[in-house]
Amino acid sequence: MERRRQALSEINITPFVDVMLVLLIIFMVTAPLLQQGIDINLPQAKGRELSPAERIVITIKKDGKIYVDKTAVTLKSLTAKLSGSTNKEVFLKADRDVPYGVVVAVMGELREIGIERLGMVTEPKARIR
Repeated sequence: MERRRQALSEINITPFVDVMLVLLIIFMVTAPLLQQGIDINLPQAKGRELSPAERIVITIKKDGKIYVDKTAVTLKSLTAKLSGSTNKEVFLKADRDVPYGVVVAVMGELREIGIERLGMVTEPKARIR
């Protein structure tokens, strides 16, 4: 009688699980680092989210620094930066702790340039049920 050997058809998944766990750890560590933008504390308000269309975003940080699409500018150079823009719709993001006078000064400069539409960006208000 001749005994035939059967092929071992089971797949060892231990190396596969090890690789998947390492990839999971790598993605968990790098995901928070991928957030880009200027860190400000936006006020909360009701309303719908903005569409991701092409737009100019002006950001005012807590310390009063002004940014146009992540580029630092002064209040005087804001006029020069935006005067050549064909887009007449601008969104303003200001930290909730910025003095009201700074926000009004930026809005006044935008009116001088001829910006027709100015949107104020806020965080959605948390809904408690």
